[in-house]
Amino acid sequence: MSTKRYFGTDGIRGHVGVPPITADFVLKLGWAAGQVLGDRAGSGKVLIGKDTRLSNYMFESAIEAGLSASGMNIQLLGPMPTPAIAYLTRTLRANAGIVISASHNGHQDNGIKFFSADGFKLDDAAELAIEAQLEKPLKTVDSAALGKASRLLDAPGRYIEFCKHSVVPGVSLKGLTLVVDCANGAGYQVAPAVFEELGARVIRSGTSPDGLNINVDCGSTHPQSLQALVTAHGAHAGIALDGDGDRVVMVDETGAVLDGDQLLWIIARARQRVGQLQGPVVGTQMSNLGLELALSGLSIPFKRARVGDRYVLEMLQAHNGLLGGESSGHIVCLDRTTTGDGVVSALQVLAAAIEQGQTLSAAASGMDKLPQHMINVPIARGVDVMSDERVGQAVSELESRLGATGRVLLRPSGTEPVLRVMVEGEDAVVVQQHTQALAERVSEIFASARSATTSD
Repeated sequence: MSTKRYFGTDGIRGHVGVPPITADFVLKLGWAAGQVLGDRAGSGKVLIGKDTRLSNYMFESAIEAGLSASGMNIQLLGPMPTPAIAYLTRTLRANAGIVISASHNGHQDNGIKFFSADGFKLDDAAELAIEAQLEKPLKTVDSAALGKASRLLDAPGRYIEFCKHSVVPGVSLKGLTLVVDCANGAGYQVAPAVFEELGARVIRSGTSPDGLNINVDCGSTHPQSLQALVTAHGAHAGIALDGDGDRVVMVDETGAVLDGDQLLWIIARARQRVGQLQGPVVGTQMSNLGLELALSGLSIPFKRARVGDRYVLEMLQAHNGLLGGESSGHIVCLDRTTTGDGVVSALQVLAAAIEQGQTLSAAASGMDKLPQHMINVPIARGVDVMSDERVGQAVSELESRLGATGRVLLRPSGTEPVLRVMVEGEDAVVVQQHTQALAERVSEIFASARSATTSD
């Protein structure tokens, strides 16, 4: 398959004003997407949602213009979580959905994500087709065939109802006090409303976006303020979304953070309890070994995909599974929706605790996270680390020492010229020592390789 020039694992993303995240490129991207995703007659409908970052005023207008030039009609949803666009694209029978967001990144970054008509992210073939169109000159359709734009005013209400119906009838949050941190992002209006309409008393946080404060010291990547609010208010739980609402981490009643692995454990155990767990649970290379061991104790198969929610989804579909996710809190419940959804995932966790009459900390019991330690080793891009026999030998020796309750992972970063060296095991001090020793060994090996190349 051809190599993609612009699309990464989650759409196109980068620094605002630096190609390709520029107004002129996004305009042409809209046109190219319209050419690929439109009906055969050269028309159709695309939904556009966005998060709260300032640059979205510019990029929404640009991509709208490009789509119109291709003959596509547009419905503007305004600030809405990424999973809301996936849901509405499917239910409104649009040709595609577009989200303008850089997820958990700061305001200085932005990106474009696409959903197909069935609410799933675009496959490689569609992304390559769009990139091929980008190489062609932009040709505007006849003025009578230009796409029209309108606003979908009831989009928030539609999504709120969808989220509420993701839990079984009869589940009520009445009597619960919840702190909901929306990261000053796309979920700032709809997320608190979902929990309130299900009966909870909601203390809102991160719901005052100003275009620049998205993900700043709040949300799923900075849960410290949520922990403080949960304990200060004596809340039953805290819920932290990221900037576009597709990730979630939670805080239990004691103030402890529950990451994606722990939330996945709670949901998986609840699904198994009622006979609704199908296929394997899918994590990633970074999922904590404690999750794998805990699931094994319940005879629940577990598979690891590459890091990235699209790879989790691909493996779920390949193995007829329904539940997967990442430690970061990107959880996919295919029995409820087509993509990661922070609000829906949090509701599944709360419902699991309520149905068992448990606190959130009790619901998370049974899975013990093993200590992990990771060191980034600078390394040239494109270097095939595992092809070096000395690296393979060092990893094999360490794996033998760790046994069944330990794990070693070497993973090149997709965004930096570094190799992530991660070791996992039962003893935190030993794990840190092993990680440091392995990182130093890898660094030595490739330092000598560079030296040999230079001398040649």
